Amino acid sequence: MRVAVTGANSSVGKNLLARLCKEQDLTVVAGVRSEKAIPDLPESSSIKPTIINYDDSKSLVNALDGADVVIHLAGILIETKHSNYAGANIAATAAIVDAAKRSDVKSLIFISVVGASPESRNAYFRSKGVAEELVLGSGLGARILRTPILFGPQAAGSQAIVGMISSGQAKLLGGGHYQMRPLDIDDLSEALTILCSAPIQDQVTYELVGPESASYRDIIKMTAQVMGKTITFGNIPILIAKFGAAVTSILKGGGITPTVIDVITQDEVVKTNADSALGITLTPMKQTLEKMTSFGD
Repeated sequence: MRVAVTGANSSVGKNLLARLCKEQDLTVVAGVRSEKAIPDLPESSSIKPTIINYDDSKSLVNALDGADVVIHLAGILIETKHSNYAGANIAATAAIVDAAKRSDVKSLIFISVVGASPESRNAYFRSKGVAEELVLGSGLGARILRTPILFGPQAAGSQAIVGMISSGQAKLLGGGHYQMRPLDIDDLSEALTILCSAPIQDQVTYELVGPESASYRDIIKMTAQVMGKTITFGNIPILIAKFGAAVTSILKGGGITPTVIDVITQDEVVKTNADSALGITLTPMKQTLEKMTSFGD
């Protein structure tokens, strides 16, 4: 089997590549944007690094040629001067869908986010919802996997928590009382590996979140206990944070915006968790916290 992965040099991508390499008779086409990203990929004879350019349809078709399934991980939450939601989340997905169809790819797996909707007032959630529609309208066999915040040794959310605890102080938006369902990055990779293992002919949207819900504040407390450290909390009113983010992002041409703050502080709620449907056993939160804080020990 041949699996093509976009965003292969992200923390999610590298974790997925390492998991896929454990499968027999599987080749992974690891799509990255530049030569500089290649040395950061896991080392395996099963991994075939490939430079992809979403603005060059020919390069995309060549990269996906012969793939049985494409896993589209690439996307952004934080816009910059050089990358926005319209380009990175919507246009890039449209380019992958078009290239997949022209390459005779059999199926497509798209990583989305809990809260995605083309009707959302939030620009990020709306862009992911529009991207979902592109995948569902492709005519390809498709699986959409909506995920929450991901926790793992190299995941950005985990590093932020460990950094706050190491400093001894956490200043939290709105006191950090919003509810989260963090998903272990290893569980996501396992789910994606399972989805790759069988032919995909229909189109299904799943929501896959962690097994436990807790406030962001309590998650930090639990992580501090695991690390054997104490931490004090400060509160940043959300309205004040949004005002500051609006001004700063305009001056810098990107970064944390009110849109991002709304995403960060939204409760992660799903109607039906997909763990049973996918056939995976979710990692308990405490075990996930232990793994993400022991990295590098």
